[in-house]
Parts: sequence; C-alpha cells; structure tokens
Amino acid sequence: MHIIPTILCGGAGSRLWPVSRELHPKPFICLSDGQSFLQKAFLRAASIPKINEILTVTNRELFFKTEDEYRGVNQQGLFLSYILEPFGRNTAAAIALAALQVANKYGNEAILLILPADHLINAPDAFQSAIDQAIQLAQDEKLVTFGIKPTLPESGYGYIQIDEDFPLTSVKQKEQTLGYLAKQFVEKPTIEIAQTYLEAGCYFWNSGMFCFTAGTVIKHLQHYCSDIYETAKTCLEQSITIENTKVAQIQLQQEHFAKVPSNSFDYALMEPAAKSTDAIAVIPCDIGWSDIGSWRALGDLSTADTQGNRIQGETLLYNTENCYIQSNDRLISTVGLKNLIIIDTPDAVLVADKEQAQDVRHIYTALKETNHKAYKLHQTVHRPWGNYTILDEGKNFKIKRLEVNPGAKLSLQMHHHRSEHWIVVSGIAQVINGDKELLVRMNESTYIPAGSIHRLGNPGVLNLVIIEVQSGEYLGEDDIVRFEDNYGRL
Repeated sequence: MHIIPTILCGGAGSRLWPVSRELHPKPFICLSDGQSFLQKAFLRAASIPKINEILTVTNRELFFKTEDEYRGVNQQGLFLSYILEPFGRNTAAAIALAALQVANKYGNEAILLILPADHLINAPDAFQSAIDQAIQLAQDEKLVTFGIKPTLPESGYGYIQIDEDFPLTSVKQKEQTLGYLAKQFVEKPTIEIAQTYLEAGCYFWNSGMFCFTAGTVIKHLQHYCSDIYETAKTCLEQSITIENTKVAQIQLQQEHFAKVPSNSFDYALMEPAAKSTDAIAVIPCDIGWSDIGSWRALGDLSTADTQGNRIQGETLLYNTENCYIQSNDRLISTVGLKNLIIIDTPDAVLVADKEQAQDVRHIYTALKETNHKAYKLHQTVHRPWGNYTILDEGKNFKIKRLEVNPGAKLSLQMHHHRSEHWIVVSGIAQVINGDKELLVRMNESTYIPAGSIHRLGNPGVLNLVIIEVQSGEYLGEDDIVRFEDNYGRL
C-alpha cells in the first residue's frame, strides 16, 4: 500500500500581512521555536509510518524556497516530488493534479493524504490515530475529511454536519466506529448560528485535510467537476518533468494551466457529493488543530506577561495591556495602549485593533490593487543562489546588498535599461562582463554597462557579499534577459 502525503503550499496569507506576502506566504512564516508552518507540515507528513515520498503542490516561484525549508528537516532522506504551478488555481486544481500524478506513478489504489502547509497540530498521537482511521475508510472508497471538534462558537471556519444515524465501522472490527457520513457542508456562519452548532454536538470545523485513494477521487472529479478533471489531465500530460534520485519537478505549462477552472475542492466536489451520495466520510478529531488565521491567533501561541501582553522582539511598554507586539530590528515603545496588534517589518508596520484582526486582509487587497510592492515582496528577497536586500532606492537609482551562496551563480543575463556597479564587501566574485572574465576581491569593484551580457558567481567556500548600485531610467526586476541559468528560469 502506497501512502503519499500531499502538502498544499500556497495562498496569500493576507490576514498575516505584513509578514506574509505573495512571494513569502504564510507557510514560510517562522514561529517562536524556529520552525516555519511548512516545516511543521513536512515533519507531520514524514512521521507517518512506511512512507518514502512526499508530494508538494506549490507555485513555481516558491520552489527553491520550499526546497530550502525541507532541506533543514528531511532527516530521513525522503524522495520529494513537486507539482509546480505557474500561478494559483485554488485547491480543486491542486488536488486533481496530485491525484492524477499519484495514479500515474502508483496506481489507483494509492492513498493521498492532503495536508495544508499552514496549519498547526499539537496532538500528534491523536492525529496519527485519525490518519489510521482515514486510511481504512479510504480503502472502502470513501472521500474522507477530518472534522475538528469545536471548542468555541467560531464564525471564521466552515462547518461539517455529521449524520449520527450512519456511523462507519471497521471492516475487521464492526464494533469500532471510524467516522460518520457527512450530512452537509456549511459556509462560515454568524456567531449566533455557530453557538447553536457548538451546542448541537454534531457539527465540526472543516479542517481542509482529506484522505482518499487516487482512483476514488478521480472518479468523483470526473462526475462532479469534469471540466477541472479534463483540463488538469491535459495540463499534466503537457507538463515537463525534471527528475533525479532525490527530487522530481513537474513543471506545468502556463498556456494549459490557465484553462483549469479555479475553484475550491470543497465547493467543486465535497459539498455536492455530500448532498447526493454516501461517499463523504467525516472523522471527528480532537488533535489540537488550528489554522492560525489571524495575528490574534498567532499571538495566542506565545505566553502573556502580567499585563496580558504578548511580545516578540525588543520593546519598552508603559501602561500597555493585552497587546500583541512583534518587532523586527527596531525598539518598539508604547504608552497607554490596550487590545492592539503591532507588527513591524523593515518596510511596513501594521497597527490593528484585536477585534478586527480578520480585516487585515483588506489592507493586503488594497495594496495589491494599487500594485504596491509591499503586498508582494519583502525588502530581503530569497533566490536560489542566495538573497538580496534593497537598502535604498529613488529616482533612477537602487542600492542592493547581494549575498551569493558558495558555489552558486546568478544567470548569464543582460539588462536593457540599467547599468550596475558591483563592490565586493567579502569573499571573491567570479564575473563575466561582455567578453571579459575576471575575479573581483574584497574592496574591489567592477562596472556593468547597460546591454552588456554578464554573470556573477561565487567560486569560494564562504558567502560572497556584494553591494550593487543600479542606475537607469527603469529599474524593474522584469528588465532581464537570461541566456543561461542553473535553476531552470529561462
């Protein structure tokens, strides 16, 4: 029996702006223990007995960042497969592609365990027990979802109502109840309706985690959302696969992926199937689950001081109560504040009332609509070769700090509209500049005129640090023509 944990790593994480950005979404946020949401999801998947592969569906732009995250926690040396999307198409497309890929590789009987990359689960033993139950139901051709036992009347989650008259039992042990048939899926209710759900005892939070065989979910995709199935199938057939003994990249092509409808898996398949069949099973769980959907929820993970404040970073507080404050490199001082969230990053600061923490997404949306850079990128941007930080910029100039990993190279490239000055701060730079190749050492510099084909590499064993001064009438990151690239970005 093949079990393939499938991690869905995407989404904007707009309610956790300004730390979460389009190209640094919520799964990559680092928690107080030093691990990111994504690393925790990987470790949960890796702890499942008898698995040898983890599949991740993510954006192509996030591939190298995801690889870096996994490198720090893949102690077992599991084989890593990636389905790389050119842009987001919601969870129905992601799950359809994963199911088709797993069926192609392992057959229809292989089991997928769908895990969002940005949740927390604090009861691993209970979670493993729920997975064991889910696998049994999946082998009985059920589409299994994990329902979380509610602890309060939460209006921010969708709910699943179970049919208590239809318990689902083990094939081997008929007296063992594994789960229940789903009666209906319910959209996010009002707080008053959520209270009635809590009291009824037969409603559970919809966790977004699923378990089924590849063949079962493909059959239902064909029936309930054939357009998603057919276009996803074509997209996978036209994809490009790059594989070695440790990693497989399945690169989806933009022209085919654009034809896949964008819809959630719940709305496209689970909700209509629950209304018309007995195929949907729910396993009620008490696994310490949270999707950490707001700054308030994230703040609650830390310990409060005597005034109810939860602090991360350097602060000085006076007459301040019940606040969550996260500072970056600066001291944050407050006087006379109550019930606020303050999040500091190098290029943006959020100040919000705790009661309106869910509405942070409106700030993100407004920034995106105006194409403000703060919705998409941090000042420090990670690349497969290292990272760069924007130190200063203005009309016709931009100053960056580049850090290049040992043995890494940027692409062989050219810019139409800008020239660049490179100053080596530490390490040795291997530079191609037109028809010249040279080594540039610490305290030395070189000039790259606009239109010159050039490349920067680090031949050393220590990180190379460069100060880059750009000048020109247009300094956008899209002013680049690549001729060679070690990371498949041509």
